Amino acid sequence: MSMAIGNRRAAAALLIIAGLYQLSPLKNACLGRCRSPAQFLSRHYRPGAFGALRLGLLHGAYCVGCCWLLMALLFVGGVMNLIWIAGLTLVVAAEKLLPGGRWLAAIAGIAMILWGAALMIG
Repeated sequence: MSMAIGNRRAAAALLIIAGLYQLSPLKNACLGRCRSPAQFLSRHYRPGAFGALRLGLLHGAYCVGCCWLLMALLFVGGVMNLIWIAGLTLVVAAEKLLPGGRWLAAIAGIAMILWGAALMIG
C-alpha cells in the first residue's frame, strides 16, 4: 500500500547506489549548477522561444542529475510515507541551500552506504 520496495536486499542496494552517487563528481557538478540558478540562468540565457526551451532543458537536466537517485529512495521508505518524503525534501533543500551543502551531500552519501550495508548484512 505504501509503494515501498518489499525486498530488503533491493532496498539495501538502492541505498548503497544512491550513497555512491552522492559522492560522485557528476553529483557534485550537477549540485554546483543547481545551487546558484540565477547565475546559471544569466550565463546560459538566449533570447526567443528556442532559447527558453534550451535553457529549461539544460537547467532541468542538471536538476534531475542532482536529485534523481534521492527521489528513487522514495521506494525504500515508501512513496506514500509523508515522513520519508519530508526527510528527503530536507536533504535536497539542505544540500542545495546551505553553505556546506556539498559536505552535507557527502555525509548523506556515507550514511546511505552504511545504512544499505547494515540492511544487506542484517
